[in-house]
Amino acid sequence: MKRIATVAAAAMLVASSAAMAQGGMTQGEAGQSPAVTHVRTASDLAAVCDPAGTGVPRLEAIAYCQGFLTSAGQYHALLHPANSPMRPLFCAPNPGPTVAQSGIAFARWVRENPSYNAEPALDALLRWAQASFPCAPATPTARAPRAHR
Repeated sequence: MKRIATVAAAAMLVASSAAMAQGGMTQGEAGQSPAVTHVRTASDLAAVCDPAGTGVPRLEAIAYCQGFLTSAGQYHALLHPANSPMRPLFCAPNPGPTVAQSGIAFARWVRENPSYNAEPALDALLRWAQASFPCAPATPTARAPRAHR
């Protein structure tokens, strides 16, 4: 079952990468903000996580952002389950911030770090998560004493 979930998550990641290669946002009705179909860069994701528009386009952008953040977090959790020998990329507190708080914090981080604007959205999101929720340093494992010869 765990393998199926991992394969499904990987398939979704590949599908979203293919969609990102096709374009950015589609034009909405005349006079409205463009409808969000997908994002490519950190600045694209920041724009949908803290949109300037109003009405339905704003709600669609926020929903897109929250879906993006949730799926990235779930994928990270699948790759780094509790007691895994692989160290996670970030360690969110428990309880952590809401998805809405995370989206707004990510958008603020992108504005404060413009050198990452053109970075792929997922890369920047993980960079933000690492900066915001660093994991405790790894403690060295105690080695068993060597047997004397």
